Amino acid sequence: MTPIDTVLDQALTRVTDKVQATIPVDRQVRAAHLVKKAKRFAGLETPLVFTEEPIPDPADVPLTEIDLSNPFMNRQGKWYPYFARLRDEAPVHYLADSPFGPFWSITRYADIQAVDSNPKVFSAEPYIVLGQPPLEIEMFIAMDPPKHDVQRKAVQGVVAPRNLKEMEGLIRERVQEVLDSLPTDEPFDWVDRVSIEITGRMLATLLDFPYEQRRKLTYWSDTISGTAEGTGGTTHQDEMFAAGEELARSFVALWHDKAARRAAGEPDGFDLITLMQTSEDTKDLIKKPMEFLGNLTLLIVGGNDTTRNSMTGGVLALSQNPDQFEKLKADPSVIPNMVSEIIRWQTPLAYMRRVAKEDVHFGGQFIRKGDQVIMWYASGNRDERKFENPDAFLIDRPNARNHMSFGFGVHRCMGNRLAEMQLRILWEELLARFDRIDVVGEPEYVQSNFVKGYSKMMVQLTARSAPQESAEPAEEPAAA
Repeated sequence: MTPIDTVLDQALTRVTDKVQATIPVDRQVRAAHLVKKAKRFAGLETPLVFTEEPIPDPADVPLTEIDLSNPFMNRQGKWYPYFARLRDEAPVHYLADSPFGPFWSITRYADIQAVDSNPKVFSAEPYIVLGQPPLEIEMFIAMDPPKHDVQRKAVQGVVAPRNLKEMEGLIRERVQEVLDSLPTDEPFDWVDRVSIEITGRMLATLLDFPYEQRRKLTYWSDTISGTAEGTGGTTHQDEMFAAGEELARSFVALWHDKAARRAAGEPDGFDLITLMQTSEDTKDLIKKPMEFLGNLTLLIVGGNDTTRNSMTGGVLALSQNPDQFEKLKADPSVIPNMVSEIIRWQTPLAYMRRVAKEDVHFGGQFIRKGDQVIMWYASGNRDERKFENPDAFLIDRPNARNHMSFGFGVHRCMGNRLAEMQLRILWEELLARFDRIDVVGEPEYVQSNFVKGYSKMMVQLTARSAPQESAEPAEEPAAA
């Protein structure tokens, strides 16, 4: 970029920031929605629609035509055999044509780690999913250093060890409330009654969001992250924009309410809004509405999918492996390690997207500048080169904590310790109350190539024969 180009780019950025700062963010979302509707009406854009068809066995598909972006792969149980073939035959695999454009698939553990740890060559900008989200908002997970580092630093205090210790009692109390409300000896939907409910309660706490409206948080997360254009999901663009507009109004109001309470003398808390307002780097984030909206959306989605789907996936894994459940009941001290194994086995987010910043030789292939590069965490977590018998669910797996569900390097999940703590507490409290946790029928899965999630799973609980005290917290293992 020439000096004059740099000056022009900086001037354009200042003008854009000034315009954005004067227009309420919900109106900006509405304007973006109107533009999309106009393009659809004029025939300039055609929304993606996916129709489910049986996916063939991987051996029956030519190697060059393997398409891991199919949003029904997980529902039909086909991802893992396709991943296994690519790890063996084409660990750095190029697909020339897909509904989301051409892309490279990285499927081996060591290769994924190498890409994820090299932001100088592989950029996270401007978004982290295969498709292009209809609503273009800025979030720090889709930023490169140094801007990423500044914004992440402003909010990571909410999950600092001291704050986590203070939150543990509240998390346990809310988990106990949910579990004590569950029926025994009759089926109910675990996803709705436990996974979504506990996740909503914790998100409301972290954001200081009105507790009685907590279900809005998980709804907004599902709706905004579930468009066909972004992840192959089922959310219609109109519903997604409506959710984005409501989220924007709610959090702008929450920001100003929090600022007013602090100005009136209310002590600062450890919620994410307060942390943003008290950081020099983000105290004026409200003046950059789309960036403000993007980071709030990121914190909601990030706090929703990993914990919520691991809460469900863990129950399914133990139901499918009753010997492991018996082992757990015989030795509850294995819970922290089991939590890591649940997160490895489930891998709640299947991948992250990067874009090559320059031409690069990688894994015997030539990746050109601008190419999409997809790091398939769900494949790396089943890589035989890293994990012995990787498809098995083993609660005492020695290297379970080496899973890659939280990523590597500068983009490693900020809330990983909080997610682990929530899951640990859930299983400590479950063991104190129930002798059996049986999955009744087949789970229903989310349509997505990004979120490996559940929309419904019927479960039946059997109470312990004698009342038990809540479990004492197990000792956390050392970090890998």
